[in-house]
Amino acid sequence: MRHAALVGLVAGFVLAAALLVHFGLKEVGAALGAAGATGLAAISLLHLAAMAVMGVGWWALAGGRSGAGPQTFIWGRLMRDAGSEVLPLSQVGGYVLGARAIALRGVDAALAAATTIADVTLELSAQVVYTMLGLALLIGLRPETKLALPVLIGLAVALVAVVGFVLMQRNGASQLDRLATRLARGWITALSAAAGAVQAEIRRIHARPGGVSICFLLHLAAWIGSSAEAWVALRLMGVTLGFAPVLAIESMLYAIRSVAFVVPNAIGVQEGAYIMLGAGFGITPDQALALSLLKRGRDLVLGIPPLLIWQFVETRRFWGRRVPARAGEVAPVPVVKRSGTPPC
Repeated sequence: MRHAALVGLVAGFVLAAALLVHFGLKEVGAALGAAGATGLAAISLLHLAAMAVMGVGWWALAGGRSGAGPQTFIWGRLMRDAGSEVLPLSQVGGYVLGARAIALRGVDAALAAATTIADVTLELSAQVVYTMLGLALLIGLRPETKLALPVLIGLAVALVAVVGFVLMQRNGASQLDRLATRLARGWITALSAAAGAVQAEIRRIHARPGGVSICFLLHLAAWIGSSAEAWVALRLMGVTLGFAPVLAIESMLYAIRSVAFVVPNAIGVQEGAYIMLGAGFGITPDQALALSLLKRGRDLVLGIPPLLIWQFVETRRFWGRRVPARAGEVAPVPVVKRSGTPPC
């Protein structure tokens, strides 16, 4: 899988570079310059707000059992996205990185893993609804579109997968045991969480429908609100589209990105999708490419600082465990905190 991702990444870079050269580096640079630092700052702040909303949704799944406030889960969400967007080939992975981030701040390891599994499921569920809304808008605005049928097929498959996954988490004891074991296997070393404990926590999460509903609705709000990033960026470039067309474009874009999961960070795929989708709404290829590059710049702005902080924290913990005891002393046994938020 890692080799396939590497091949996809290289192919994506080649495609993105070819698109930039074909449509003109000068033209793309001019469109990017029209948005400028103001555009980058604006979409970064909007995206940060969306991540905060999703972090609160994640926190709602844990209820009062986490022993941590929503800021801990917002930090975990920042780490999750940083790992996914800035380190696409990392063996740790964004999901594990986010779960470990909240575990290091005192959340029980099994609860951190379980809430991550449930949160990812609900985020995907919200994306399905978001894509349905976007498709309805696309058909209403552009009845001649040829995207409707393939997107509908993809939505049907995604909907069946999501429903099956949710039912398995709620009711499927033996299936859930196997699923939790598979999903937690790669997390056991990083989180010290046993698969059985993770499975038990997942059941407790689904026993609280209020928390599940809040998480889903906040994810849906974040998906819809994220379209504002593209709308603002396009406005700064001189493209005066309404919010509904932009939402249709963005929802279709993320549907295409989901299908192209084998290509890390959808390099090249995102650029090509923006050109294809934007053409139907009067967005020129250079503006579409500039929008894509602006969003990739946003990922770096929001992703690099958390990763640097994480590296500092992990390095300090590593060397703290390796400091030898002085002569005549017994080295202290490391204690893993399970509740409460340590000062860091």
